[in-house]
Amino acid sequence: MKRYTGNLVIELEDQNTGTIETVSETNMVTNAVNDILGVNPMGVMYKAGGQYDDSLTWNQELLPICPNMIGGILLFPSSITEQADNLYLPSTNLPVAYASNDVNATANTKRGSMNLTESMKLSDGFKFVWEFTPSQGNGTIAAVGLTSKHGGANAYGSEVAVDSTLLQIKKVSLDDGDGFINDLYRCVTVDFENAKLYALCYASNTVTIKRYRIPVFDIGLNEKLDDSTLTLEDTTVLQCSTFHFYGSYTPYGIFMDGGDGYWYGFANQGNSSGSATVLWIKIRKSDYTFTEGQWTLSNATLMTMGSFKEGSSYPSGNRSAVVRNGYLYVPSYDKTGVYKINISNSTDVTLISLGFTSTMKCLGETGSCDCCMSIINDIIVAYDFEIDVNDNVIATFAGERCGNVSTPFFRYKEYVFAWGGAYLNQYRYTWILTPYLATICNLSQAVVKNADKTMKITYTLTEQTV
Repeated sequence: MKRYTGNLVIELEDQNTGTIETVSETNMVTNAVNDILGVNPMGVMYKAGGQYDDSLTWNQELLPICPNMIGGILLFPSSITEQADNLYLPSTNLPVAYASNDVNATANTKRGSMNLTESMKLSDGFKFVWEFTPSQGNGTIAAVGLTSKHGGANAYGSEVAVDSTLLQIKKVSLDDGDGFINDLYRCVTVDFENAKLYALCYASNTVTIKRYRIPVFDIGLNEKLDDSTLTLEDTTVLQCSTFHFYGSYTPYGIFMDGGDGYWYGFANQGNSSGSATVLWIKIRKSDYTFTEGQWTLSNATLMTMGSFKEGSSYPSGNRSAVVRNGYLYVPSYDKTGVYKINISNSTDVTLISLGFTSTMKCLGETGSCDCCMSIINDIIVAYDFEIDVNDNVIATFAGERCGNVSTPFFRYKEYVFAWGGAYLNQYRYTWILTPYLATICNLSQAVVKNADKTMKITYTLTEQTV
């Protein structure tokens, strides 16, 4: 068994006076690397599908551990709770600076460069050296953490490059011979610890809740790892009096897990003027009791929140809304803002201005499934912007972040899963959420990096066999 220890030295040099401020600290190591290599949810380490499956080549991309799986650095404005399972921070403490295992050739001023001469493999570890010019990485620094080379490239996204937040490590091609595809595309909740998958669907004034067993950490005698042997454990049908999807050929509506013990369903038709009408249903996950109703949102112009069309050949769907902390977030019809609607009080409506006109394209490749807005941890992500938990808008480079996704993102530790596809091609995707904390190092006293200072960081990570 390997035990890692780390030592951090930060040197801030004032370019006007030549004064050098030095900070030295030791760190704690999290479970990040052990999780990635030690857990195997849904058999991501195995080639369990067909010839069209895509799998990551771990050597060079993630191995050796240094400088790949651990090959970047994140610098935070606030301190970090020192716990081994503290892998990701809330968006109230996003990095002010970061760097990867290469030289920053972009215009991203938050990103520094690795000194490729001074960084080197040691007999018992690795020495990382990063440098930040006066214009790079400015802000208050209270904590530091090593991360992956991908996480250090753009953290959760930047304005100058397609983000590297999600590293695809697996794409399993699915066969719909057993008829699971429609429900996989309608999945709203995955309970990894209990190996349960929940799919919600609407038809003819009813909402149907299906609970499946899906192999996650154990596998039954008659199960496979390509989602072809799901076991339907329960089907519950709720009769609705108010809630329904709009449309006939393509039903317009969406279901979401609120993260508060309830599932939510919403249906609307996009409106460019006037007031918006929204039908809703709130379902308690523990006993399937529900309430439903209708909102009239004065002077709110909403995009259509979602749609889903069941198909014998392939399903098609769209997601353009999310629920976070009791609020529904929906893009405005003109794509210049996002409405924040209090689910418990529909008169509490705020329009969050983006500061520009978004393209509101889907997060991934275009096809029969379009996911235009989703959540990663507590950050709302879209094609060209993000919204943190305090509703601050962060403009990002407009680009595809993933494949053809129909479902929300489902995270277990560093692994992220989703289902989707394009027409006759259906997949289960698996990514690693790359800006994880491999180490945590709180500074005894915060330092300030500004445009008068350069910064050099030397981080030595060593290992012992115990």
